[in-house]
Amino acid sequence: MAATKPRGLSRTGTTLAALLALMAAAGCASYSDAPAKASSPPSERPSKADSPKRPEPKPKPQPPVSAADGRDITACADGNCEIAVSEPVRIPFKGPRGPATLSVTEVGPNSIAYTVKSGNGQSKGSASGPGQGCITVLRSNGSGNSCGGLGAAGRPSPQPDAVVIQAATGENGTAVLQFVSD
Repeated sequence: MAATKPRGLSRTGTTLAALLALMAAAGCASYSDAPAKASSPPSERPSKADSPKRPEPKPKPQPPVSAADGRDITACADGNCEIAVSEPVRIPFKGPRGPATLSVTEVGPNSIAYTVKSGNGQSKGSASGPGQGCITVLRSNGSGNSCGGLGAAGRPSPQPDAVVIQAATGENGTAVLQFVSD
């Protein structure tokens, strides 16, 4: 004698199989032989701080700063040069009253600070911000500074019996110094 299935159970199994197929097609079901895991309480769930960190995007490399004399501070010895600086540096040059020195004390993205010494006198300049800079005019009877926006100033003009120094900030942390003497 063959065993017979109850009629309702056969229909329920067929209905359940159809429902599971629909859920799988809709992406709502997951089949696994592993026992279902209980949900962790909120205090035990990993926080965003615990999640793996994405690597920081690398900054876009800036084009190299163009200066006629590159980074060669010895090119300034005669009071005429154009150099790029990206760290504090001491630059000796010929001033209107003999030996003089420009000391870059700070340089960074869009900033520069420096001191010019000649004889017993000294002059300081500093600028920060895109397109900013300073012009120092060193004369035999003293010096003067003007700092602010340089715009498209270009190379400073020579002045009689003077050394004109222009220091322009750069966004990549490199400043351009131009020395002009007559």
